[in-house]
Amino acid sequence: MRPARRDVLRMAVGAAIGLPILPVALACGGEDLVGSSTGALLRSQARLPDPFTVPLPVPPVLRPVRTDATTDHYEITQRPGRVQVLPGLATEVWGYEGMFPGPTIEARSGRRMVVTHRNQLPVPVSVHLHGGKTPPEHDGYPTDLVLPAAGWNAGHAGHAATGRLSQGARDYVYPLEQRAATLWYHDHRMDFTGPQVYRGLAGFLLLRDEEENALPLPRGEREIPLLICDRAFAEDGSFRYPALDPTLRDRPGVTREFMRGVIGDVVLVNGAPWPLLEVTGTRYRLRFLNASNARRYRLALDPAPGHGPPFVQIGSDGGLLARPVPQDAIEIAPAERFDVVVDFSAYPVGTRVTLLNRFDAGGAGRVMRFHVVRAARDGSAVPSRLADVETLARSAATVTRTFHFFQLDDHSDWVVNGKRFDPERVDAQPRLGATEIWRLQTDLHHPVHVHLARFQVLGRGGRGPGRYDAGWKDTIDLLPGAEAEIIARFTGYRGRYVFHCHNLEHEDMAMMGNFEVV
Repeated sequence: MRPARRDVLRMAVGAAIGLPILPVALACGGEDLVGSSTGALLRSQARLPDPFTVPLPVPPVLRPVRTDATTDHYEITQRPGRVQVLPGLATEVWGYEGMFPGPTIEARSGRRMVVTHRNQLPVPVSVHLHGGKTPPEHDGYPTDLVLPAAGWNAGHAGHAATGRLSQGARDYVYPLEQRAATLWYHDHRMDFTGPQVYRGLAGFLLLRDEEENALPLPRGEREIPLLICDRAFAEDGSFRYPALDPTLRDRPGVTREFMRGVIGDVVLVNGAPWPLLEVTGTRYRLRFLNASNARRYRLALDPAPGHGPPFVQIGSDGGLLARPVPQDAIEIAPAERFDVVVDFSAYPVGTRVTLLNRFDAGGAGRVMRFHVVRAARDGSAVPSRLADVETLARSAATVTRTFHFFQLDDHSDWVVNGKRFDPERVDAQPRLGATEIWRLQTDLHHPVHVHLARFQVLGRGGRGPGRYDAGWKDTIDLLPGAEAEIIARFTGYRGRYVFHCHNLEHEDMAMMGNFEVV
């Protein structure tokens, strides 16, 4: 069999940096490439509802328990809860406040926030504010665990002894010295991030600032966070997940056929299967978050609007773009966020508009539906200029580093530069305030996330940035056999952070590295 172009590139890259070469058959994917995603499909056993019959839920906004001159204080309890995801069935979730997704936190840039997390789950947890510019001791390092309030005297130890351990509760302190953006918080426990997020430990944090507030963008009921994920269900309505240890106490990992990623056959939006939202004929601001473990989406509207682009992108992971970008579709990998405006006045009243996933031809090819129920006044607009966004020049970088993300062989861990994650090893030491170029190389799909530092995409495969690379990012969608260059500035705090693949099964199987800001 003649190797595909991507495999030739992958082999050349590996040879150039002295890494092991995978057999071509491994990179070809076969059944491990599901709908342009790397992973294997897990099918539901429960009876599934007809699409577009369940109303879209919007997570409640969490209120602070107290405030003072500088700080807003919140409390969140992580606990089991029973919710109705599939009509007529109860699903146990592990949720923030027992909900899935967790409550949304709305915060202000520059105003300190303290969140007390209490752990009433039967396993340890760690909370990461994804996209947050956070001191290292509050960043949710994988071994910085909050142990269960009921006690923890057994189970998987791993590298837990190397981390900061708290019994029952922990205060996470977020200075929020950063621009407005769509952030999210989720579990980050060493070796068990995949199954614990899958069970429900994820929620939005919407950070606002004066620059954004001054814009005439849609707001209130016309600004909607949309957490998109896929799941599979057992016959009784419980989540199906191929964990080696279903209790998530002792043995990490998934069964062999799902080592490349777990992909469900039911698409949930804000915890509801293929939901329906009634809208007016006005502009809506939609904050897309891909909270799937492994699935990628190509979001498109059907029918397309009679005039104008389907989506006007106004923001990315790191906040507003300098200018709006018209998009016919949105390709979004796990952990990425896209902030878009959709103008439903382009549709006649009564139109039903389906949000599709064009990366899937089956049931997961549908995401949700909008029903334009009436006309309404609309005072919103999308200005031609949105924000001041600095562009980092290649010449500003003082260091260039190369990181290759690949699987050692068909039965072993996912690695970075041939090494399993080790909390005791430091893979890079950027200087505080320094600007660096990181060259990222892959075998299969790997959405790479860098903690602390925001970055910009310089180019892909020797060319310029891709269509979806605008603005400040914290996660980049890397395709099989690809190479990309990103430029990052390491500001904020000294200390130890991680970078990793955000295919959560890859992350749990050691595809992660440490960097220490010095």
